[in-house]
Amino acid sequence: MGKGDERSGIGTRKEGCYYTGLPSLVNGVASAGQEGRIARVNAKKTEGRNDRPVKAYVFVDALGWKQARRYVFLEDLLPHRRAVEMQFGYSCTAIPTILTGKRPCEHGHFAFYEWAPDRSPFRAMRFAAPFLRPKSFWSRGRVRNVLSRLVKRTYGFTGYFQLYGIPPERLPYLDYCEKNDMFVPGGLAPVKNLADVWTEQGLAWHISDWRRPEAENFARAEALFREGAVDRAFVYSAAFDALQHDNVGRDDVLRPKVNAYAASVRRLHAALLESGRPFSLTVFSDHGMTPLRATENAPAALAATGLQWGRDYASAVDSTMARFWWLAPGAEEKVRAAFAPFPGRWLSEEEWRSHGLWREDRKFGDALFLLDPGVQFCPSDMGVKPLNGMHGYDPSDEDSLAAWLSTDPVPDGVARVCDYFAVMTALPS
Repeated sequence: MGKGDERSGIGTRKEGCYYTGLPSLVNGVASAGQEGRIARVNAKKTEGRNDRPVKAYVFVDALGWKQARRYVFLEDLLPHRRAVEMQFGYSCTAIPTILTGKRPCEHGHFAFYEWAPDRSPFRAMRFAAPFLRPKSFWSRGRVRNVLSRLVKRTYGFTGYFQLYGIPPERLPYLDYCEKNDMFVPGGLAPVKNLADVWTEQGLAWHISDWRRPEAENFARAEALFREGAVDRAFVYSAAFDALQHDNVGRDDVLRPKVNAYAASVRRLHAALLESGRPFSLTVFSDHGMTPLRATENAPAALAATGLQWGRDYASAVDSTMARFWWLAPGAEEKVRAAFAPFPGRWLSEEEWRSHGLWREDRKFGDALFLLDPGVQFCPSDMGVKPLNGMHGYDPSDEDSLAAWLSTDPVPDGVARVCDYFAVMTALPS
């Protein structure tokens, strides 16, 4: 399942801290009140490092290859460009892949919810679920957002959390993958993330806080670049994804936002120049956006089978795909027959493996049905309304391609989103 800022009933990431690492401040996490002190320490610790190149990376969620070309995004400033194959899945799949260089089968993040009755953190919800009536009330977007914040606080999750359209009575049988903040040191343990590696390399680094407004993240990075205070930086921005979900193809809405990003990146470039240190500046994305062309009703098809969720099968129905775990004999045959009219296909084992999804424990499901590009399941476990644009289709779809745009030549190894990490963690020879 995808990020909350990617769909209707949108949840936003707010109120957090910046992540700043120094050789003398290992695994440092700076709160808003510490920012001035951290910046001064950074500047002091980087004195005499003016020959060390700064590598700055700007992540713009959903600024795909087609969008970069359509809006002629910074072709003068970032002339070295390449279309990149997205990681199969959603942003909750792509971001941990970018932060680790590993595929979902290794870092364990594919979709938010998965069948796991023996390890569900929500088992106590089986006592509360019967009281969450009427269903129409608890299905309202604002109510679900409030309930999501309450659940997140109750369970102490530090990562992004949203209930979306998951029926409360199913929560006790599901696990949630993003319990921890993925961006901080140790956030994807036992797999090492960007913060872990940059710290081990003895670099002064900065990673934006995904909770903060992106204008604030750009401004903070600009200040650090101007001071020459960091060796590596990962600047996070996600608003373009939500904007495209609602307005895909609308130049009157999207072009001003792209122009605003261009202006922000030019300010970062100017700050890097002002620092006097050698540098490279790269903008990259995780995927593009595919316009809506049709919807299909998976819940109705499943209800018509007569099978019972949790007894015969378990499922997680996302916007573009449905995952299944088979619990009783004959369930698979009935579900496959029910989905036969839908435009799409069941992934083969070869595709599971090539997309980095195959696990012997079947953590991500026993079977996965993928819709054709432009078709959405509606309603789904993500919500009751379709979005004007969506991603999470076959990575070969031209609307799904991500983009790598840089001041420097694109390394030969950059072909897929999982390749970004090796570039970001490479040290000069």
